[in-house]
Parts: sequence; C-alpha cells; structure tokens
Amino acid sequence: MSAGLIPTNPADLMVIRNVTPNVTTFSVPFSRFGKLSIGGRGTLVRLTSGALAVFSPVALTEETKTKVAEQGGNVGYIVALDFEHHIFISEWAKQYPNAKIIGPEGLPEKRAKQTKDPKINDDKFAVVFTKNGKRDIKIGDEFDADFDYEYVDGHANKELVFNYRPDKVLIEADLLFNLPATEQYSKVPASQRPSGFLNKLFQSVQSTSGEATWSKRANWHLSKDRDSMGDSLKVIDKWDFTTLIPCHGDVLDGNGKEIFRKMFQWYLVGKK
Repeated sequence: MSAGLIPTNPADLMVIRNVTPNVTTFSVPFSRFGKLSIGGRGTLVRLTSGALAVFSPVALTEETKTKVAEQGGNVGYIVALDFEHHIFISEWAKQYPNAKIIGPEGLPEKRAKQTKDPKINDDKFAVVFTKNGKRDIKIGDEFDADFDYEYVDGHANKELVFNYRPDKVLIEADLLFNLPATEQYSKVPASQRPSGFLNKLFQSVQSTSGEATWSKRANWHLSKDRDSMGDSLKVIDKWDFTTLIPCHGDVLDGNGKEIFRKMFQWYLVGKK
C-alpha cells in the first residue's frame, strides 16, 4: 500500500520554496525500505498563460493548496514524471478536476490494477507517452509554448523530463539523483532520519559531488536500453537550462546543466 511509503504528517515536514517566481517546490522526506533516505519532491510551475502544471505531485496539504491559490489556482496539468511517481495523482485530480493527467505508457494500466489502494483511483489520462512515435506526441499548444519535453524510454522507470524555457528550469524524477536529500529532511529530527552503513553507501553512489564515478556507473548500468537512453540524453543536452530540479536530493540551482553533463558524460561524449 502506498500509505506505507509516505509520512503520516506531511504538512509538518514539507518545505515549500519558490525556486523562481514561477516555479515552486514541495520537498518532503521519503525513504526506501525505511533505510535509504532519498527524499521526495513535487514541482509546481506557472505557465505564461497563467495555468499551472504540477510534476510528481506530493501530498495535497492545506499549505500546498494555499500556494496553488497564490499562483492563480488554475491547475491545468498533473504530470507523473515516471512509472513510480504517481501516488498523489488522484487527490490532485479530485481537487482540480479540469486538469489533464499526463504520464508514461503502462502507468494507467498499473494504477487500474491497484484497486485496494485507497490513495489510487482509476483516473483517466489525457496524454500517454509511448516509445513508438514519442516525439510526435504533443500535450497542447498552451503547454508546448513553455516546455521542451522528452520521453526517456531507455530508463528503467520510463522517465518524462521537462524543460521550462521561460526560467531555464529542468524538471525530472529518477533520471538523476543529487543526494544527500538535505532540504527534504530538514524538518525531520536527526534521531528519526535513516542512518547506518547502507544509507551512507547509497548516498555516495547517488551523489553528484567530485568525480561522481559511482553515480556515473549507476546511470550507465541501470538503463534498460542504453542506445535509446543516450539518444534522449543528447536531446536534453541541447536544451537551455541552468537549474535542475530532481525528485530525490537537493535542487541544483545555477549549475544544473554543468552537473547534467558531468553525470551523463559517458552517454554524451563516450565512455573512457
């Protein structure tokens, strides 16, 4: 059940921050198996039209709803960034029923089977990205006026990556981690945070600091289709972005493109 994966008190632990006047992040603690602290993050973007898009939504708290209202209140798009980041789609769709739900292939079917999970409904997806003809799939003129996007089908989790052109902000889920998740655990008492050898090891494997050799290896070996993933990464590399917002770990503000190129160097220029 999804309830076992999320904090029971998200409102107390969530950090809401304006990365730019148009881009807001909702950062929360999240641990895998109760032992690996990776954090979670939803991102809200105000389009130039005034409509709002939420990516990998997290819990819809009263504070979250207040921030949505401050940004105009018109949620037009709810985006599951990959096959795993979808738990809170239903509660956002219920609150904002006119929003288009967007996600990768296989996710609607996955959700339809989770009939015993009270957090997940069989919501209708307006746009589903598929490997075949993926660059012919369009979300709509209003959305496309502000965003570049690529379906990274070569990634194991079927990643959707978006670039908000007006503020040069790249938004992704599991394509790149930037651990440790300092902001996401900043409201969690130290005594309640995951610790131990396995957690420390995982932090180092998913860090972008230094040469980041182990992270590069993870990104290289965990792809399910290396050629397709490399092709997608080369598309993303052509986009103009300076800030990178991952779902797991801290936001890369100002050096996002630099870190992206370092982490995916083997795909972009070849493996030495």
